[in-house]
Amino acid sequence: MVMAELSIVPIGEGASVSGFVAEILRLIDGSGLEYRLTPMGTIIEGRAEQVFDLAEACLAKGADLADRVSLSLKIDYRRGDHSRLRHKIAAVEEILGRTLKTMA
Repeated sequence: MVMAELSIVPIGEGASVSGFVAEILRLIDGSGLEYRLTPMGTIIEGRAEQVFDLAEACLAKGADLADRVSLSLKIDYRRGDHSRLRHKIAAVEEILGRTLKTMA
């Protein structure tokens, strides 16, 4: 399993990209993978090939919507670990003994 942070934006399309992001999120939401939208990107969890296939689909969709796009993909691999989207935050909160401000 991997956890990935994906960020994709159109280049030269103006200051507001929420419509573009919404179209990309249709793909991500329809993928069946666990994800969390953040103000700076989307965190996705799944098997590596699922995440890479989804990133490729997002790039293709972005290319349909704009002449130029920038896609960043950061991958965190950990052998045998699942459901890290929830557990990573919970582990830090447990150490601190309090709830933190998160997007969840």
